[in-house]
Amino acid sequence: MEKKLGDRVLALAQGDITAFAADAIGNAANAALAGGGGVDGAIHRAAGPTLMADLRRYEGCPTGSAVITPAGNLRARHVIHAVGPRWRGGDRGEAEQLAGAYRRTLELADEAGCRTLALPSISTGVYGYPVAQAAPLALATVRDYLTREARVLERVTFVLFDTATFRAFAEAAERL
Repeated sequence: MEKKLGDRVLALAQGDITAFAADAIGNAANAALAGGGGVDGAIHRAAGPTLMADLRRYEGCPTGSAVITPAGNLRARHVIHAVGPRWRGGDRGEAEQLAGAYRRTLELADEAGCRTLALPSISTGVYGYPVAQAAPLALATVRDYLTREARVLERVTFVLFDTATFRAFAEAAERL
């Protein structure tokens, strides 16, 4: 599924982000940048040990922000490690933090000269953010960035691992 946004594209795909061809891929990281499970664990396993070595230059990352590293053994050139919020009911700034994590990821991709970026669904796994609420927020954040701020970035694809998450994003994209 693709949406044209002038000369930019916002797309959805179901699959394994570690095998996706893009200049950069986003990672749903934790604030300690210590590796973890889910998409973070899959990216670390596929990228190899140099990814963790590159992350050691950072002293963590605040929720709602992101950092960038080389991609190790992945097909991408960069991994952008975004720290989304843990879901605590929705009244503790979670939406602003999630939008901030996506926005900073987009900015870092643009600053690194990336034309293409693949993103996961941040915070909807073990962090418990309801995907039905995260999907429209994530899509709107990317749409707004691509239509108002993107300099180099041309195409952003959400690469969603499971069918339920893909469906939630597809439904949200139809309403976008």
